[in-house]
Amino acid sequence: MIALDTVKVEIDGPRATIHLNRPDKKNAMNPQMHRDMNAALDAIESADEVKAVVVTGVGDSFSAGMDLEECFLAPYNDPQLFYRTNLVALQWFQRLKAFPAVTVAKVNGFAFGGGFEVTGLCDLAIASESAMFGLSEINFGIFPAGGASWAATHNLPRKQALYYILTGDTLTGAQAAEYGLVNKAVPAADLDAETDRVVGRIVNKNPVTLRLAKEVYERTTRLDLPDAIDYDQAKLWELARLTDNEWITVALKQFEKRSYRPGLGTYRRGVA
Repeated sequence: MIALDTVKVEIDGPRATIHLNRPDKKNAMNPQMHRDMNAALDAIESADEVKAVVVTGVGDSFSAGMDLEECFLAPYNDPQLFYRTNLVALQWFQRLKAFPAVTVAKVNGFAFGGGFEVTGLCDLAIASESAMFGLSEINFGIFPAGGASWAATHNLPRKQALYYILTGDTLTGAQAAEYGLVNKAVPAADLDAETDRVVGRIVNKNPVTLRLAKEVYERTTRLDLPDAIDYDQAKLWELARLTDNEWITVALKQFEKRSYRPGLGTYRRGVA
């Protein structure tokens, strides 16, 4: 366990868990949490064996978003301090989006503003049915910024994204699953077990393949089909070099022996 001021980090073999830890403030993100999140990602990235990172909140909230007093009101009269305060937040948001391991948001309660954004930045998300999401910025006179609008537009259908951006209304975990912001919503009592199930499906995969699969997905969303094919073929060659063609020499050899079925499970690494 790595205990920072506002974040706790657990690394257990191929799995890491980041706990946002300001429960008395609904895990609102203050400048210290932004610094701690960068440190947490540093620690996890240096642990080469980590394949999946779960982000969750301590207490009854995921995160209520930015701490309005510490991030906006306190530095308002000092433009340089205001810039530096929020730059640290934008750094870890972008790092989380591009993180080499698979990121999973485990949304256990309120997820407003920055909490909504972190959910959208993670590769996967599981929520309790009673979790509450919202983009409340419009309620205090601004629009979702710092990546929050991006998270809405890339995870919700257009009219749903605009509805929640323009009204500031909230949606439940069940609605978030219906619209695609999270992969699945489950009763609160089942949230840990469902997250463990999903993470368990990830951590038995080849870490290089996981990383390259994420890279190919992200790049090909911005390419037309011929360019996407060129890109993924280049990445296949990269995969072959980095894994010594494990998919041929191990996985497909096991398939050839009928010792596993690719549609129903993962091959056993290192055993041809």
